[in-house]
Amino acid sequence: MTALVDAAIIGIGNEFRRDDGAGPAVVALLRERALARPLPPGTVLRECDGDPGRLIGLWENTGLAVVVDACFSSSPRPGRIHRWCPAADALSAPAARRHSTHGLGLVDTVRLAHSLGRGPGRLVVYAVEGADRSLGTGLTPSVAEAVRTLVACVEGEVVRHAGTALRGLPAEGS
Repeated sequence: MTALVDAAIIGIGNEFRRDDGAGPAVVALLRERALARPLPPGTVLRECDGDPGRLIGLWENTGLAVVVDACFSSSPRPGRIHRWCPAADALSAPAARRHSTHGLGLVDTVRLAHSLGRGPGRLVVYAVEGADRSLGTGLTPSVAEAVRTLVACVEGEVVRHAGTALRGLPAEGS
């Protein structure tokens, strides 16, 4: 696969479902920061509602895809951030199942993309635990604080990826 886009940052969620809007909030803040401090060349910022076909289309032909989403567990710690680099063996792990608010779920979408040969070169997923997914806008305070941390984490992923590509080294986790 030849990457047409070096890196794609994809915020999944619905800004009208409170904390489910964490992914789009990260993308919006990265857009705003990029005006003063541009992201590496070849980086695109995208939003997605979680539809598997749209998500696969956004990360296909990318060297790196960084996906940011909210997750809601039965015993949440709102604002806690999880980082996941899906590997083939991790896709069958019970802990990786259905923590998404979206129909098919991210694990199932990653499996589908892998089986179709339409995954990114490398995938990194950040999920922040949310507290409120009711109708309305605005993140809860703990998730809003986590968004600022996520912006730095995601920016770091893309900068490291760009530096690795410039040196001609294999991508981290390859």
